[in-house]
Amino acid sequence: MSTQLAVLPQLDDFKKLPEDNINEFQEKGHTLVKQVLSKEEVAAYRPVIVGAADRYNTEKRKLQDRDTYGKAFLQIMNLWQNDEDARKFVLAKRMAKIAADLMGVENVRLYHDQALFKEPGGGPTPWHQDQYYWPIDTNNTITMWMPLVDIDVDMGMLTFASGSYKEGSVFNFEISDESENAYADYVKDHNFPISRANTMQAGDATWHRGFTMHHANGNNSDKMREVMTVIYIADGARVSAYKNEWQKNDHMKWLMGVPIGELIDSELNPRLL
Repeated sequence: MSTQLAVLPQLDDFKKLPEDNINEFQEKGHTLVKQVLSKEEVAAYRPVIVGAADRYNTEKRKLQDRDTYGKAFLQIMNLWQNDEDARKFVLAKRMAKIAADLMGVENVRLYHDQALFKEPGGGPTPWHQDQYYWPIDTNNTITMWMPLVDIDVDMGMLTFASGSYKEGSVFNFEISDESENAYADYVKDHNFPISRANTMQAGDATWHRGFTMHHANGNNSDKMREVMTVIYIADGARVSAYKNEWQKNDHMKWLMGVPIGELIDSELNPRLL
């Protein structure tokens, strides 16, 4: 155990979630919860997550040499497996309880975490649905998206098509130029309201369902957009049959090959409450 871990603040207390957030999430498929972490807590955990992301980042190409997906962000996954301090953040009961309350379930399991750092000059994140990648038999999935620094729209704010999650899986596209064009047209044709915050403080967090369509603009600032995400699934979910090769890869990587049709309960998917 590192000395840093011993002095990190506990994040296992529960915070009362405003009914407005629950109602908004149920209606729109996304909501912004303010001050999930305090300034002091962010100050303690930010160097932990930034340090771990830096150590385990494998992207060495220059920005201009990457494809659209590569330009969108640096993506470093499952920090909790490799870093004891990051583990305390990812498995925290406070955030898990918010996820459960928003979905209206008793308990949640971890799917995986990922740091999403959009570099200065980094490109847009194309329109997509997260659950395209997940071989999971429930719509009760949710992603927490928490900036570790104060951000505004110039840095690549997450932007949602409100109510779009009710459509379920729409296209069989990975995040790409193709998904950008197809979803952008779909969102426009179906008149989904577009919603995004103008600013978020470090420690605020958005929460969105796996089928909520969303994207983010490029980072036009001179600062790194440091965001930590955690994906939760309702306890009791099962592995579903693959709809694409990415789901096959996720099955082995994040679900440890638990047989199709069986409960998701591997060592990589601990119950959090």
